[in-house]
Amino acid sequence: MISIEPVAAPDAPLARRNPVAKVAAAMVFSFTLLATLDPLAPAIAIAIELAVLPLFGIRYRVLARRAWPLLLSAAGILVTLVLFAADRSGQVLLDAGPVLVSTGVLLTALGLVLRVFAVALPGVIVFATTDPTDLADALIQNVRAPARFAIGALAAFRLVPLLGQEWQMISMARRARGVDAGHNPVAKLRLFASTAFALLVGAIRRGTRLAVAMDARGFDAGTPRTVARRQRFTRADALLVAGALTLAAATLTTSVLAGTFRPLLS
Repeated sequence: MISIEPVAAPDAPLARRNPVAKVAAAMVFSFTLLATLDPLAPAIAIAIELAVLPLFGIRYRVLARRAWPLLLSAAGILVTLVLFAADRSGQVLLDAGPVLVSTGVLLTALGLVLRVFAVALPGVIVFATTDPTDLADALIQNVRAPARFAIGALAAFRLVPLLGQEWQMISMARRARGVDAGHNPVAKLRLFASTAFALLVGAIRRGTRLAVAMDARGFDAGTPRTVARRQRFTRADALLVAGALTLAAATLTTSVLAGTFRPLLS
C-alpha cells in the first residue's frame, strides 16, 4: 500500500516548521537551479539537501525508498541522450554503430541527471515531513488560498494511495479472467495502456462523485469557513525561506566562479 503520510520525526527542527514555509523554501531552492546547465551547481545542491536531511527527521533509507522513481528518470535521461544526443563533441569513449558515446554526451547527461535529483529532492523531503491536512490549513490561513481549492486539493491528495490499489485490483481481475500478456512485449505494452485507461476512467468517475458530495456538504458555499487548527507563520519559518534563498544563491555563485576559473586551472 502506498502511503503519503509524513514519515519524519515530528519533533525534528525543520519538520515542525509551517508547511507553507517548507514549500516556499523548496521552490526557491529548486527553481534557482534551472538557471544553470553546469553539473557543479546541482551537485552542490544535492550535497546540501542530504546534509540537512537529519534536521527534517528523515532517515536516508526512507528517502531512498521514497525517491526511487527518480532513479528511473535518471536512467531514461541517460539512455535518451546516449542514443539521440545531437552534440557528440569530446573524446569518443564508445563507438558501436549507431551508439556513439563521448565525453560531451556524458557531461550533458550528468548535468541533467543531477539537476533532476536536485530539483525533485526538496519536494520529496517537504511532502515526507508534512501532513496534507496541515498543508491545506496553512494554504487557507497563510496564503489566503480559496478554501474550495485547498480542500479539493487535500481530498485529491488523500486519494493518491488509491491509484496503486486500483491498479493492482484491475490487474488481478484481468489475470483472473485469463487476460495475460505472457512473455510478449507488445502484448504487455497493450495491456499496460488498457489498464492505464481503465484507471483513468475510474479516477474521473471517483473525482466526479467526490465533487458532487463536497458541493452537497456546502464546500461551494460563499460564506467564510471557520478554522479548527491554527497554522502560524513565525520568524523561524521566515528564516527557513531566507536560508534556502541564501544557500541557492551561494550554490549558483560557486558554480559561476568555478566555471570562470576552470579554464585558468586547465
